[in-house]
Order: sequence, then C-alpha cells, then structure tokens
Amino acid sequence: MIPRNAELYTVAHDEIVVTFSTDVGVEVTTSVGDHEVTTVGPYHHVTVGGLSPAHEYSLRVSGVAPDAYLPATVTTLAEPSGKLLCRFATVNDVHFGEQICGLIGGESAVGPVFTRSPRDEAYPDVMNRSVIADIERTKLDSVLVKGDLTSSGTTEQYQAFLDAYGTFGDRLHHIRGNHESYNSEVVANVGSKVVELPGVTAVMLDTSRYEHPNGVVTRAQLAWLDNVFTGAPNPVLVFGHHQLWDATTDPRTDKFFGVIPECTEQLLELFARHDRVAGYFAGHTHCNRVVRNPAVRNIPIVEVASTKEYPGAWAEYRIYEGGYLQVGRCTSGSDAMGWADRTRDLYAGLYRNFALGKLADRCFVETW
Repeated sequence: MIPRNAELYTVAHDEIVVTFSTDVGVEVTTSVGDHEVTTVGPYHHVTVGGLSPAHEYSLRVSGVAPDAYLPATVTTLAEPSGKLLCRFATVNDVHFGEQICGLIGGESAVGPVFTRSPRDEAYPDVMNRSVIADIERTKLDSVLVKGDLTSSGTTEQYQAFLDAYGTFGDRLHHIRGNHESYNSEVVANVGSKVVELPGVTAVMLDTSRYEHPNGVVTRAQLAWLDNVFTGAPNPVLVFGHHQLWDATTDPRTDKFFGVIPECTEQLLELFARHDRVAGYFAGHTHCNRVVRNPAVRNIPIVEVASTKEYPGAWAEYRIYEGGYLQVGRCTSGSDAMGWADRTRDLYAGLYRNFALGKLADRCFVETW
C-alpha cells in the first residue's frame, strides 16, 4: 500500500515532522539518516527527533518516491546562539461555530465545499481540540491566538472559544479578527496588549476594522506602538490578524483584503525606525507565507495557515539569547488529520499548494 499525500511539514534544529495517510492498519517506516520511526495508519504524524542542527539528512518514507512535498534530503535549521529562554505557540483562524468549509462567494463559490454530517462533531471543535492537545503536550510558556476566533462573531461562538482555549489559563492571550468585527455583534474586543516573555516582547495588535473584512492600524495604535518599541526591554515580535500589504505583488487599493496600503506603509515605517522589531506575524489568508522587505531590515513578514482546516496549522516559537526559530506545526490527532486530509482539495484542488506554502515559509531561523 503506497502512502498518500506524504509531506515534510516541520523542520526544526533538532527534529522533523512528516505526515501522510494509508489504509487502516498499514505500517510504514520513515527514515531520516540513521533514524527510523514506524507508524500505523490510517493517519501518520511522524516526528523524528534527536537530530543535529544545520545538518543534511537523507529522507525516505517507505514506498514513496521523492517529490516537491517529500524531498530526498532535509537540512535541519541552525540553532541560535545562547540559552533557550522560552517557547510559545500561536494559532489563528479557529472559527468556532463554522458549519461549511470553503464557502466563499455565495452561489458562485469555487467548490468543493465540505460539511460534517449532523451526527458528527463540528469540525472546528475537532481541529481545535487536537491542536490544543498538541500544544499542551509541548508545555509551552504562552499561547497567542491571532483572531478569527469565531465564524460569525456571536457571543455564543466566542464563549465556545473561551471554553476550549481557557484550558491555558493565564497563558492565553487573544485578539480579534475580521470575523469578530465586521458582523453586527462586537465580541472579543479586548484591544491590543503587550505580553512580556523571557527574552522577548510579544505585541498583540488588533488590526480589525468594524463592518469591514480588511484591516487598519490607527494613529493612536501607531503612537502606542512607538512607545512600546522604545521602552521594550527585549527584541519585539508583533502579532496581528491581518496580513500586511506587499507593494511588489498586491494592487494598491483600500479594498485590499489585509491591512490597507496606507496603514501598512505607516506600520513598516515604524518598524524601520526601531531596530528591536524582529518580525510581524499574521493569519487571515489561511496560507503559510513569508515576505522580506529590504526597507525593514528584511525582517520576516509572516502569514500562518488556518487551524480549522488543512493543514490544521499552528506555529511554535523558540526564543534564544541570539535569535528565534519559527517552527511550523500541524495537527496530529487522527480525527483532525482526517478532516485536514479531506479539505486539502478545497477550491478546485488548488488549496494544498496555496495553504502549504514553501518549507521556508513554515520553518526558519532569525538572529537578533
């Protein structure tokens, strides 16, 4: 039985993760150099640890020929210098209350769309429960949720989010996305905030815009950020829901789906004035992507894929004295992997490449 949809998803300095599916009960061995791990189907989430930083290894899943998703070799990330100071997670686009996956554009939407049957548990609940369990197992210092907590911004859906992610207690921090701000009810209006963690200042920036799906950064927020950046005791990472406008690829219009061009330019100008700012991290687009702007020291401007569908994404950040790693993660629970496997074919089969992005969009190392 040949494994299906084998993907190298995660590369850290000391481990890699490969995912694929088979029929029920099928055993498959994954080899990374001299390391071997055997897993049993139908859904395989293979973690191979004990690897050396910045080292090239051969990679093989039994029965699978190398391709763009599963290369013949993999090179682990370099490890930043100094002590490991903290580790934290981000998730986004969790969409509690959503019932139809892939429905964009009403009757003219590009299919297929997917739903759970009335007998089955709601898929946002399945996906989020699995990701929450994954994060709990890694014993991280904090969990930052970057918006789109709900499907339609109702109080009930927001409470469902709080009930699920409340397991993290005071480690949990969240901001709104467009699904909380463009509907008639306004929920999760907790505002922007600073989260001080060992070795890093994390800024949660509310980019939502009432009654609009796209995002803004106000003058008041820019002034607040200026003060935060000036007084920050550590390097700063900024987390918002909306992605930033990219002048090299995106048309200049106030209808741009992310942070509108004028606001993006003002935010980037602020980043350029403060050397402590070392990255901006968003969701919203449901894809993995990194842009580097020479005018802003080539710091990573990041988008992380959605939690509630393929690939069941979240991200881990490892903060060192000398820099940080972004380690892209995907859900490991069997039920959740089944839903991710099904929704890989959204939007006429184009979604896999769009959402997955390149390995360097998911996993990278950045020095201070």
